[in-house]
Amino acid sequence: MQFSRQLPLALTALALALPCLGADLGVIGPTYRIAEPDMLEWIENKARAKVESGEALKYMQERAAAIKDKLTNPVALTTVSKALTNRTSYYDPTFQVEENVLDEKGAILVPAGTTINPLDKIGLSRTLIFFDARDASQVAFAKKYIDKVAGLTQPILVGGSYFDLMKIWSTPVYFDQQGSLVRRFAIKHVPAIVRQEGKRLRIDEIAL
Repeated sequence: MQFSRQLPLALTALALALPCLGADLGVIGPTYRIAEPDMLEWIENKARAKVESGEALKYMQERAAAIKDKLTNPVALTTVSKALTNRTSYYDPTFQVEENVLDEKGAILVPAGTTINPLDKIGLSRTLIFFDARDASQVAFAKKYIDKVAGLTQPILVGGSYFDLMKIWSTPVYFDQQGSLVRRFAIKHVPAIVRQEGKRLRIDEIAL
């Protein structure tokens, strides 16, 4: 009886051991050497070939030129167009503090609900003039205006190359990246002049 109980266990152990015996079963089909190339070696060879052929240098030069062009010629804003009629609007920078402003010790410096107008503390020292440098008439208007106010104006582009204009004018020229300023001042058309008038900013869109 004991032998009959041990027989299934012995057969199971034998079955598990058979794959480990390493018996030669012969050749079932054709065999080949593993000829897969080393990946790192393949990459190095490809890179070396591109360098030797000059392709890598050409690619780097093209990328550098593309990056330079993107930096010096930002994408023009599509939210503004050339002014066809004169329009005047105002921007009031007054805002209300939503939460208490605390100092490092936790004391309240500015309580929530306080109304603040930044122009009470800091005035707009320079007039801002927004224009599209791709339009020769706007460039001429901006230059004439800047000369008229003895340079106390900050040129801001919505289109064209600020880099080229800086070289010609020998003065700092900025670009309204992503249109943050024209959105804030609700400028729809250019050229537009922004200057302080009392506790507000006056925006004049001028038809040329």
